[in-house]
Order: sequence, then structure tokens, then C-alpha cells
Amino acid sequence: MNFDEFTGTIQHRLELSGTGETVRAIRATLTTLGRRIPDGAAADLAASLPMEVDWYLTGAVTEHGQRFDYREFVERVSAIEHTDRPAAAYHAQVIVDLVATLVPPSDLQQLRDQLPAAEDDENWGKLFELVDAGGWEATHGAG
Repeated sequence: MNFDEFTGTIQHRLELSGTGETVRAIRATLTTLGRRIPDGAAADLAASLPMEVDWYLTGAVTEHGQRFDYREFVERVSAIEHTDRPAAAYHAQVIVDLVATLVPPSDLQQLRDQLPAAEDDENWGKLFELVDAGGWEATHGAG
């Protein structure tokens, strides 16, 4: 999948009006995720993604392995994306779901392993709810 296909798929799934809005959502999610996980895990995850997308996980991040919880992740994505928290959380789920279809299962498992199983009333498992439900296409119909 190339960059245009990746952004087009996300734009369609999120029903966003423009490419700029779509790229901002992708950048917000993947840059924030790249800041949360170690450098090696980010590089592994990025390796199967289009070059312009993998940069958000790796090249755009100056400090990997930051410690913050899921709530803070959503707040950061929301601030970068300039959207509310519920929209940012959903956008992140959709983006992670597409990433999950492009990376080897071992890289997705490595990502899951880098994130705590539960923290208070919110947990990182919410980021994978769409993946765990069978993916966007299974829950929304292909097309």
C-alpha cells in the first residue's frame, strides 16, 4: 500500500472531508504512538508502512519511550489533530486497525506488549478495540 492508498483509506473510513485533515489525524496518532513506544518497536512497526507514514513513527519523533497513559495519549492526539477526545480516540482506533492489516502479527503483538494492560478506568486495550472486533471492514462492511 502506498501513501495515497493509505491516506485515502483512512479518509474514507473516517469520513473526513479533506486530505489535510486526514494526514493530520494520521500524524497525530502515529507521532504520539511513536513517542510512547521504544525506538526499536517504532522502527519495527514502521518498516511495513508507506515511507511517508513510517516517518511519523520514527523520523518525526525525537524522544521515544515516554511514559504516559492511554488518557494522555488521547489528549495528545486530540491536541495535535485539533479535535475532541472522543473523535481523536476513534480516529486512533481506525488508524491502528489499518496499520494492523499492513504489519506482521509479531510487530502488532510487540506494540501491544509495549503498552500496559490496564490503567485505572482507561486502558490501552481501547486502542485495539476495532482490531479485536475483527477490523474496520468486518464491523462496517467492505467498501
